[in-house]
Amino acid sequence: MYNKIKLLTTRPLTLIVTMLMFMMIVAGCGEEEDDMYRNTTTREIFLFTTDDAGRDVVFEKKPERIVVTSASFLEPLHELGANIVGRPDSKTQMPDWAKDLASIGQVYQVDVEKIIACKPDVVILNKGMNEKLVSVLDENNIPSMVIAMKSYEDVKHELEIFGELTANESKANQLIADMDTKIKSIVDKMPKDKRRVAILHSTAQGLSVQLDGSIAGNIVKMFGWENVAAGMTPMENNPDAAPYSMETLAEQNPEIIFITSMGKIDDIKANMQKNIETNPAWQAIGAIQKNQIYYLPQDLFLLSPGLRYPEAVEYMAKLITN
Repeated sequence: MYNKIKLLTTRPLTLIVTMLMFMMIVAGCGEEEDDMYRNTTTREIFLFTTDDAGRDVVFEKKPERIVVTSASFLEPLHELGANIVGRPDSKTQMPDWAKDLASIGQVYQVDVEKIIACKPDVVILNKGMNEKLVSVLDENNIPSMVIAMKSYEDVKHELEIFGELTANESKANQLIADMDTKIKSIVDKMPKDKRRVAILHSTAQGLSVQLDGSIAGNIVKMFGWENVAAGMTPMENNPDAAPYSMETLAEQNPEIIFITSMGKIDDIKANMQKNIETNPAWQAIGAIQKNQIYYLPQDLFLLSPGLRYPEAVEYMAKLITN
């Protein structure tokens, strides 16, 4: 009997001591976890955002040194007071104030070593062109943001992000409001009848058809016109373009044709005119019969116009209404 009582009395005592020791250990761990939590949650965060590649980007402080891989980012950031320390070479979109900034090479051949030499707090990358630099920049502990600035909605969205990045949201909102007002004024004056439009892109390799996602396609939609290529299957390497077919274009029979090209407009006009004169199929298209074929400048319709979007809208409008 004694032995049984001893066993019954010592086991609960051991259990109680064990439980007390466990609770002390857990309490200690809890304090450590609380300290870790406090250190994490009280750390100052300047900006948490998501870029156009779907990546979460965190800045503990306002970026003071910014490098851009597209000249299209220069004016928006400059207007918002950003300190830009590096930019790509550009023949058509280089403002005077940016000419003396450090060059990081051509847009399609950015020199990573030159970027690193700029000691940037962040590098703004052009979506669809420079995403491959993300991993290299990560390896060098350089933050980056992938930004799209093609459609007008893109431009407004990125102005909002740039406003947060520069702590100048009020100026960004004002820039957006000013652009909205200018574009609405232009669109409201346009004829209300629906036009059937084709947008062709000319290169040394031939022609392609621009879809609604292109800058010109975006503006055509603003006017309420119909892009005859809408719904066509895009190219594998370019979601904003589709393969060109003379037979398909003849069937679509657009009333207006816009031409974009990275080359010189005079050369493109000469080549197109020669093509039209030597191929009788062109003569059956309404736009050719009415001489409504227009050439769009690359700095407004192939490179993102950015803050100049109202100018691009006005340019296309004047071609039709004049």
